[in-house]
Amino acid sequence: MTLTEPSWDTAREAAYKLGTLGGIEKLPISQIVDRYLAVDALALVQLPTYETSAMDGYVVSGSGPWKLIGEIKAGAPFKGILNSGEALGIATGAVIPTGAFGVIRWENATVNGDNLSGETSERKDFRPAGEEARLNEVLVEKGSKLTPAMVGLIAAAGYDEIEVFMKPRVALLLLGDEIQLTGIPSDGLVRDSLGPQLPSWIAKLGCEVVHVEYVPDDLDLTVEAIKKASNSFDVVITTGGTADGPRDFLKIAVSKLNGALIVDKVACRPGHPQVLAEVNGKPLIGLPGNPQSAVVALMTLGAPLIQAIFDKPLNTLPEISTKDKFEAQPGFTRLVLGTLNNGEFNIGQFLGSAMLRSLAHADGFAVCTNPPTQLRWLGLPL
Repeated sequence: MTLTEPSWDTAREAAYKLGTLGGIEKLPISQIVDRYLAVDALALVQLPTYETSAMDGYVVSGSGPWKLIGEIKAGAPFKGILNSGEALGIATGAVIPTGAFGVIRWENATVNGDNLSGETSERKDFRPAGEEARLNEVLVEKGSKLTPAMVGLIAAAGYDEIEVFMKPRVALLLLGDEIQLTGIPSDGLVRDSLGPQLPSWIAKLGCEVVHVEYVPDDLDLTVEAIKKASNSFDVVITTGGTADGPRDFLKIAVSKLNGALIVDKVACRPGHPQVLAEVNGKPLIGLPGNPQSAVVALMTLGAPLIQAIFDKPLNTLPEISTKDKFEAQPGFTRLVLGTLNNGEFNIGQFLGSAMLRSLAHADGFAVCTNPPTQLRWLGLPL
């Protein structure tokens, strides 16, 4: 059944339901930054693995003064037992020896030859084994987009490789006769701005654009391009041709391919004539041709679909405030470009659906509805 002009939130939910769990591959941890984790990353060892010194200084046994008998470096544990009245120089991260009482920090110690004096207390500046993580504790949750810091944590936990979701392979079809690919536009043509930017937006969502094709406004050519793309790739994303004009062929092409039209237009501005369909068992997202509308549609339909592929819950949008004045038309959701600073939204300029300047300097959209509800924030994948 086709949802005709559903609410913006309903359209997001429909796209999320269409997404199916993606494939999984095991990769070396050196290759997993910005990938989505397919399993919980557990601590394969407790962290720290050993009881270690939190500071550079001297580890002592018993009461002072103490006799210095050597030094412990990180990665080279002391093999014996530290007896009462003895001390060892110790580096940050070095293993605390058996028999130790406490650590005297380097700057608080007095050394005269091999004699040491200073103040400490029981277990002072000891970093207990397992202080950061217990064995088998979840360190990074399944579905997380992996940052460099997360990768470092996974490495410390004992992993050499781990399972991540495979990147969905996307075909991008740009429909229309009015597109000029290079140079200054002339003769009524419009310089292509979606071809250069959409692959990067799609990549930031976690996918890989592996096929880009420009398709003229011709029904047969549109049908053939969608047929080939849906047979060869995981997701098909198109631009243009989503409305009901005489040269808008996308929905007709979906019908000719016996596809399912799931969403036909969404009650939002900009981005009203967006399309969600399924062709040959593959999701198809139809973005309007205007740049700002296209990005709105990608975030409305594309982002939830991809969240489902990566087994992530549909994200709940945080509430925000603003001093700016704007509203949605009755029955519609309005997405307004701007920036967010400490939870307060600042509206951008040049907000027309065909305009690029506000999009170029924004980091997301304020989401407002009519009837009014609390203003929400939809961040761009920066």
